[in-house]
Amino acid sequence: MTLEFPDQTRSFDEARNAVRFIGKDGMFEVPFFVETSALNAPSAGEASLLVAFDAARAVIYDVAREIYGNTRRNMYVLTAADFR
Repeated sequence: MTLEFPDQTRSFDEARNAVRFIGKDGMFEVPFFVETSALNAPSAGEASLLVAFDAARAVIYDVAREIYGNTRRNMYVLTAADFR
């Protein structure tokens, strides 16, 4: 199966200090988090982080697909190092 992102929903997870989004592999939901340090946000506020996520959505999805293709986990955390 291929990892897809049919639901454009994303949210800020304060406990993880990351933006959460969901991928789909067939009938399976795959949770992802992007650490705030990986987002080029002008401020650390929630709204700014979500705007930064939206601006980089295509790149974030590409990185998520690559990492998902290499390993299978219960959840994935994307860090700044994943975007280099």
